[in-house]
Amino acid sequence: MPDAPIRAAPASAENADTLIQREAGLHHELAPRQVALIGLGSTIGTGLFLGSAISVKQAGPAVVLSFLAGALITLTVMWALAEMAVAHPAAGSFGLYGEMFLNPWAGFAIRYTYWLTLVVIVGSEVVAAAIYCKLWFPTVPSWLWIAAFSAVIVYANTVSIGHFGEFEYWLAMIKVVTIVLFLVLGAALLLGIGFPRSGAANYTAHGGFLPHGWSGVGLGVTMAIFSYLGLEVVGATAGEAANPRVAVPRALRRTLLYLVLFYVGSLGLVVGLVPWNQVGLGESPFVYVLRTVGIRRAADVMNFVVLTAALSSALCNLYFTSRLLFSLARGGYAPAALGRLNKRGMPALAALASSAGMVAAVFLSRAFQDTAFVFMIGVAFFGGPFIWIMILATHLAFRRAVARGPDPPPRFAPPGPWSSLFGLAALIAVLVSTWWIPEFHITLLTGPPWLAFISLCYWIWTRANRRPSSAG
Repeated sequence: MPDAPIRAAPASAENADTLIQREAGLHHELAPRQVALIGLGSTIGTGLFLGSAISVKQAGPAVVLSFLAGALITLTVMWALAEMAVAHPAAGSFGLYGEMFLNPWAGFAIRYTYWLTLVVIVGSEVVAAAIYCKLWFPTVPSWLWIAAFSAVIVYANTVSIGHFGEFEYWLAMIKVVTIVLFLVLGAALLLGIGFPRSGAANYTAHGGFLPHGWSGVGLGVTMAIFSYLGLEVVGATAGEAANPRVAVPRALRRTLLYLVLFYVGSLGLVVGLVPWNQVGLGESPFVYVLRTVGIRRAADVMNFVVLTAALSSALCNLYFTSRLLFSLARGGYAPAALGRLNKRGMPALAALASSAGMVAAVFLSRAFQDTAFVFMIGVAFFGGPFIWIMILATHLAFRRAVARGPDPPPRFAPPGPWSSLFGLAALIAVLVSTWWIPEFHITLLTGPPWLAFISLCYWIWTRANRRPSSAG
């Protein structure tokens, strides 16, 4: 078993089963409804409720086209992940699949890159939560809110998976119901049903529907992809779902469907109800809309909801980071202590180690009060498209491997490699486009150096782990 992580070739079917068993011990207690809401909980967060302001600034009212294009790219990832999760349900998810079907470096780089990405994103979520709290308590320092929320999130990730799933289910349900109510209320405001009619003037005023042309729509896709990131967390629930072969593909399909409806519908209402050039990062665009149209009490309610949305997303993302670190430890890529489970079957030490982003958020919020959120999502963004690129590359290798097997798993993607190839090309274009978005300029300054560093770490690790076996 110690030599398994450094195999030079992709795993055979027999070795694949060995790799899956390596992560045994987690409790299979997540019901299908909890798996579905965890997917929504991890995805619907600050990307929609706060960060979408960046896309609006880039694309104007045409932001709806940016999010539709982002959904098409996300669909290719969903298809790929569903097929692999059905064949090999495991907590290590696409990180483990990269090791199985590409090579050990891929599994190492995927899991550590995504671990770091989500660690930073969790930190950005609690920073966003502190921003929301300023609406009610403008004099309370942000770092106090960040510290308090972080303690609650870490605690929730050390209780039993059943309690975690139920807690997250209701947190996610709050934001789902609220988005539906916002869609109804926004449509009533736009059409003048029970309210003075707002009309559709904002869609073409202030520079027209395409104020920055099609290039603005393309740049808006970047934040759309950031908003859809989190869908892949559903794959990790396969290791703790009661019936992963049914629950995970169903949750992936439903999550993407709801995301498209919620994102495109709600942002379409935002840019229709208020001038797009007045939307900013000082507060949630949703709160700004309700406050601008004069529904003060509704704005307070929405602010509470976007607060719970940020906490729900942070809760889910810490869940996944701890599973990634657990998977790395069980594979021999991280200290063995991080692969241990507490008496409730939870990787508590891995969760504590993965809370580093929230610790960093406390200090960043004090040093960069107005820019901490944008800085953190800019740093974190590289990892999202990189992981999706690796999922699609793994899926191409997976398809070749299962084609040689006697019992290929159910297919979700169209026949042939074209959907994964399209997703690969589109995601590479998204990464390159970050250079022209001020808020994401740091993405390409930090991402490639990180890959070089993690590759160096892998090379050192493999040399250190091969010496004993060669001596024997």
